[in-house]
Amino acid sequence: MTMSISNDRPAGLLAIDREMARQHADAIASYEGAAVTARRVAASLTSTGRLLLLGMGGSHAVGRAVEPLYRALGIDAVALPLSEQLGQPLSIEGKTVLVTSQSGESAEVLRWFRETDGGTSETFGLTLEEDAFLAKAAPSLVGAGGTERAFAATRSLTVTFALHLAILAALGADPADALRALAAPEAPAIDGALATLADVGAIVTSGRKLQGLAEAIALGLTELSRLPCFSLEGGQLRHGPMEMLGPSIGVVLFRAADPTAALVEAMAISAVEAGSPVVVFDASGEPPVAGATTIRFNPAAGMAAIFAMLPVAQSLMVAFADARVENAGTPVRSSKVTRSE
Repeated sequence: MTMSISNDRPAGLLAIDREMARQHADAIASYEGAAVTARRVAASLTSTGRLLLLGMGGSHAVGRAVEPLYRALGIDAVALPLSEQLGQPLSIEGKTVLVTSQSGESAEVLRWFRETDGGTSETFGLTLEEDAFLAKAAPSLVGAGGTERAFAATRSLTVTFALHLAILAALGADPADALRALAAPEAPAIDGALATLADVGAIVTSGRKLQGLAEAIALGLTELSRLPCFSLEGGQLRHGPMEMLGPSIGVVLFRAADPTAALVEAMAISAVEAGSPVVVFDASGEPPVAGATTIRFNPAAGMAAIFAMLPVAQSLMVAFADARVENAGTPVRSSKVTRSE
């Protein structure tokens, strides 16, 4: 996973390197520091039994990734883009609402709190910035290490997952495996996967229970490489979009040791048969799929699988972009904090 950094490495990627280098330590500190507020959120969830996760970009991808983890604990959890909630809202009454924003200052966050008159008494925030609007507008879990400076989300994702781990632990989930994944990160090589994707013009990422992770990586791939890289949940990819597959379309799949592993395997087989270069991030413990490039991890599921795979997938997306774009990591049409809708 370790990549050599040359003197001509783009400044944007050097900034990402710095964020990634401290993400595990910051995530552990975030988990430990969030305990008190996490218990408040857990008490709210125990009372309401319903969770609405709101965010944009990487923050929404985190919401998508943790949906199944809350549902497994009996919480009726739904993640929506904050922009969608503004335009076609679900009712927030009787629900615990978690608003996630790494900066705590994005345009949608400010407008949502203005239009809902501060949300409800069961509204909480997740952010990296203790002085941000969000942290002042609602009781918030604040990640360690301060604001993420680099463009594409890396450390902020890992830290936000750690804040959710604190809430899940307060609800009774066992955090041990996930904490071990943070304390002793795996570092499988990405060279083969990078070579597999060398000639593609677009990438589709996909998963089943790990679909939120797939969406986070697709976003980072797009932001950094400026190529169309997008995500489709495994069933959705099966229902029609298979028509796009072929040598120019890379497929990146995420498989964990859970009951959906066989479905991810079936998709890998189909994508290989369609001629697409296929990479599988695999913590299922099952044999690799013939014809696919497998990045293997120790068997894991849920948050432990996310923490194991996420930093390695980040390294792949950075290396993929570095091979494609001269000034990767420096946005040309976006900004770190999106202040317009």
